[in-house]
Amino acid sequence: MRKSTLKISALGLMLSFALVYGQEKTDTLAVKNAVNAATKTEEGVKTVTTSSKEDNNRNVMLNAANNTSPRDVNIGLPSTVGGITILENDLPAVYFFWPELPNKTWRQSVGLEKTGLLKMDQLANTMGDLGFAVNSYSQTGTKDLKLKGKFTTSTFGWLQGDVNVSGPISKNGWTYTLGAFANYDPSTFKLGFARNVDETKIFRAGVTKYFDDNKGKISILYKYSDSYNVGNYAVFQYGENGKVTELDNFKIGRDSYVVNDGQIKMKDILTGQSYWASMAGNDNRSSAHNIDIFGNYLLNNGWNFKFSTRAHFSKVKMSTIIPLSIFNADSSAGYTLASNGQAYSGAVGTQLAMHTPETPITSIAGRFTLNKQLGNHNVTFGVLEQYYNVDKFTSNRSFFFQTVGAQPQRLIGPNTDSDGFYNYNAGGEFHSGTENKVSVYGTDEWKVTDNFNLSYGLHLRNHSIDGEFSLTPRTVGFNFTDPNQFTQINKSFFQVAGSLNATYNISKNFGVIANFLYTEENRRLESYSQAFEPNTNKIKSPLGALGIFWNTDYIQLISQATYLKKNNNLNRYNLVNPLNTSQAQNTTVYYDIQTLGWTTDFVLKPFKGFNLHYLVTFQNPVYKKFNFSAFGKDYNYSDNNVLGVAKVLMEIDPSYSVDKWRFWASFRYFSKQYANLTNALYFAPRWETFGGVSYTVNKNINLGATVINFLNQRGASGTINGAELITDASPYYGKLLTGTYIMPLTGQLSVSFNF
Repeated sequence: MRKSTLKISALGLMLSFALVYGQEKTDTLAVKNAVNAATKTEEGVKTVTTSSKEDNNRNVMLNAANNTSPRDVNIGLPSTVGGITILENDLPAVYFFWPELPNKTWRQSVGLEKTGLLKMDQLANTMGDLGFAVNSYSQTGTKDLKLKGKFTTSTFGWLQGDVNVSGPISKNGWTYTLGAFANYDPSTFKLGFARNVDETKIFRAGVTKYFDDNKGKISILYKYSDSYNVGNYAVFQYGENGKVTELDNFKIGRDSYVVNDGQIKMKDILTGQSYWASMAGNDNRSSAHNIDIFGNYLLNNGWNFKFSTRAHFSKVKMSTIIPLSIFNADSSAGYTLASNGQAYSGAVGTQLAMHTPETPITSIAGRFTLNKQLGNHNVTFGVLEQYYNVDKFTSNRSFFFQTVGAQPQRLIGPNTDSDGFYNYNAGGEFHSGTENKVSVYGTDEWKVTDNFNLSYGLHLRNHSIDGEFSLTPRTVGFNFTDPNQFTQINKSFFQVAGSLNATYNISKNFGVIANFLYTEENRRLESYSQAFEPNTNKIKSPLGALGIFWNTDYIQLISQATYLKKNNNLNRYNLVNPLNTSQAQNTTVYYDIQTLGWTTDFVLKPFKGFNLHYLVTFQNPVYKKFNFSAFGKDYNYSDNNVLGVAKVLMEIDPSYSVDKWRFWASFRYFSKQYANLTNALYFAPRWETFGGVSYTVNKNINLGATVINFLNQRGASGTINGAELITDASPYYGKLLTGTYIMPLTGQLSVSFNF
């Protein structure tokens, strides 16, 4: 898979813009109502409104894979390494997730005044992008003194402190805000070289000026972030029917498969110099300075002028290890332990190491909108500017062998150097330059009649790329020695996105919905990182949906069928030769995906205090035009099932509140998920489970306890590394493989306060 470990795919949700098309990579409880809560009259539910742009009744941060990122919302497509889009103050937290992952600079925090889930049609209309997005707003200054915070710990020693204070500076409308977030998370497994898997610090400071006569406000905020994160994989024995068995010397989710000294040896692709990099600390750390100026002002003619601007300056370093394959070696194979030279026989793991030295990234963004209610129309016009510069991004590569077990040791083999590494910079990456996106867009929420509502929008964007890359093949030991090896990039693309949603009440409680969404994109600068010029044909994603809704005081239900197609997808696979597992190859593939789906979602409130959210999705995402060559052979996986996406998804979220107590649970079901491109390997169906209780001590203090994976599921999920080309599963029964997994049984405790 591309670049990094797969997060766990999460269950899809039904929002007012229907979901069913269901999404790899990686939080959530009940849906408020798929078509928004119906307005009530004395006669009961009358009409459906579509003015809400967010679904705020979802715990998007409930992630079964880790404590650092939001869960992904499933849309029937493989997710990216970056996971769900994260917006902060109406602008992306980072312009592009690679190499600066959003969780390096953004976390759920009391330093955020509001967090919600932006619907797909709104993301298409306002950003021109496909999918869902977490939409968050920073805590601004307040006219009264406010202090809020949260302390979280877990049964594995997780420590997270989060505090924000805000209040007045003067009587003429000036206020301040200050916040600090610190995360020290050892996760659920023990590294051999560091206590914490994730260390992240975020500091915020700012001032807000409130205009007279409640005309609006303007805020100037500064944020500094510093973060590193180490990924992990599980080793397991693969068996029939997609089931996996734990090894005696490796507990899934409890043990580390990261080499025990955390050191990787690289060769700089720009200079040719060899160096060592660490998985923790400075060699894997990203820091960023962020300045936001945002607010709104109510004009005399009734139009609300809203603005948000951001300057983001970061320096990114990143160390990554990806397991590729496991094979057995006897004593004659010539493997020795790097630490002491002792001969080794047994299971040997092949690892791909990647390191990005310090890379400066600059992004400047601004959004400016005008909004007004004009009769039965709620109209918004906007302009969005996004500038991005990355200075000489490189991904240096090497390979090495290690023992198979908890905290494995590095091995020296017959084809490695004296430190155990080989194939330096085979498949190494380089690109440098700028991207610029300028967009204009408009939306209208039109109440045509009491029973008929239309919501529509159009987004027009110019996307330009200006930079350099290289067509020189990245052979073993490669580095750039000739300035003429670089080729200029100068591209400009015009892209269209938009949506049309209609709801019609046949009766005061029952109606029909129809939705259409369309987005376009072309390649990014990052697509030029390998030694070829990528296909820049337009990527088109049309989605159509048709369904019904039923709203009463006790139930809000939606059932909808959806069709989605996306063409010209690009993915890079670290392939392993099924005939010789010591051979690996990086291959780029272009392909299409199409999905048919049907989702039913309801919220049930049968009696006071009790709430039940239920979601079920049936979908059939398949590859189209999926052809490539590797190891001298041609492959065609058209009509195969999409990797890591379940065909049946289910979510059950009951909760009950009584007096000062609230009890809740969340059950997510994933049917069989294919784990390699041939669909020969798959993981058995699984449940992800969460549960918790909260107690309100008083109006200022709340206590909470959460249990993740309370059924203690210990299986694997995602994809199986190095197994993409396997066509017959039976020889792999009993073999050792690697993959991603959900967190083991974990308890978390929190104390929140708000004064």
